[in-house]
Amino acid sequence: MKNIKYTVAAIVLSTLSFGAFAAQPVTDNDQHGQKIGVVSASGAYTLTQLEDQLAAKADAQGASAYKITSASGENLLHGTAVIYK
Repeated sequence: MKNIKYTVAAIVLSTLSFGAFAAQPVTDNDQHGQKIGVVSASGAYTLTQLEDQLAAKADAQGASAYKITSASGENLLHGTAVIYK
């Protein structure tokens, strides 16, 4: 029983700390910060998968925020996002 409690606590804490450092999507009303580039992703089956790919690439580039600027495709989606520091 203790192992389950420790496992759940570890998962919750790791999720919270990851969320604190991950790039966040922004809207037109938000303060974006300084534009540091553009990332693109392709091969996603859903919009959620595409957003996850773009967020991961934004994180890899050291961005604190990103804004998706395009998404298109029929069977496989591709898109771009502007990244901000």
